[in-house]
Amino acid sequence: MVYHIPALLDECIEGLNIQPDGVYVDATFGGGGHSKEILKRLKTGKLIAFDQDEDAAINAPDDCRLIFLNQNFRFLRNNLKFNGIEFIDGLIADLGVSFHQFDEPERGFTFRSEAPLDMRMNKSSSLTAASLLKTLDESMLADIFDNYGELTNSRKLAREIVTARKEKPVTTTYDLISVIRKLAPQKQEHKFYAKVFQALRICVNHEIEYLKEMLLQALDVLSTGGRLVVITYHSLEDRVVKNFMRTGNFEGTGEKDFYGNPETPFRLITRKGITPGAGEIAANNRARSARLRVAEKI
Repeated sequence: MVYHIPALLDECIEGLNIQPDGVYVDATFGGGGHSKEILKRLKTGKLIAFDQDEDAAINAPDDCRLIFLNQNFRFLRNNLKFNGIEFIDGLIADLGVSFHQFDEPERGFTFRSEAPLDMRMNKSSSLTAASLLKTLDESMLADIFDNYGELTNSRKLAREIVTARKEKPVTTTYDLISVIRKLAPQKQEHKFYAKVFQALRICVNHEIEYLKEMLLQALDVLSTGGRLVVITYHSLEDRVVKNFMRTGNFEGTGEKDFYGNPETPFRLITRKGITPGAGEIAANNRARSARLRVAEKI
């Protein structure tokens, strides 16, 4: 089984502008696709790779230039400091869920297989999707589906779950589908289920909060001229990354200079996100929603 096929691989590597003696971070190691290409271009340089999923460790090559850390990328700065690294020349983050996580049914990331409602990227965490559905009240569940799934019927969705769990706990993927099936728009059922599962997964893994933490730390540790390379897979992530690269904050608003130009810590290398071509999508359909953004620290 393929662990993960990285999207937009050539474009990512080009965006990093790798120097043979540079120090780089792969914030989402996964199957190691990006890391292996980075290592090919390093001589005396270093690569620090993060992945909170313990399963990813099996893909780490035995290479003295690589430091693999079974950690969430939100601990970027502390781990760099621990390893004697003050500044880096580039960071890449391929956000979202790996093929491996989707293709292991027991992880509960997909609605296409019967499995416990788990969805933890870090299997040592105590919070699961099932525990969210068991403990959160209707209002909090509705906010999750609204904020992280951008679902227009989030209130009805939360109400159905709260009503159903009074009769029987919602603990598996198929339990959840059976409860919400009546709310799925005709001929768009799969898109609807995907948004519901996305919302729960983002909440379980604190994805947006931790992404923001990592980006702020990346700005601190990037050297002048260092590159920030990020692939997103849905509009919530992309909005965070786009605003941060353009303004240095997550609201997309910033100070302007005397001439009305925004004062930003970055120079945009990609003014619009790069998306995969038809050939890549044909070879790797899961790359279809990928969007790559690259910025250089000023």
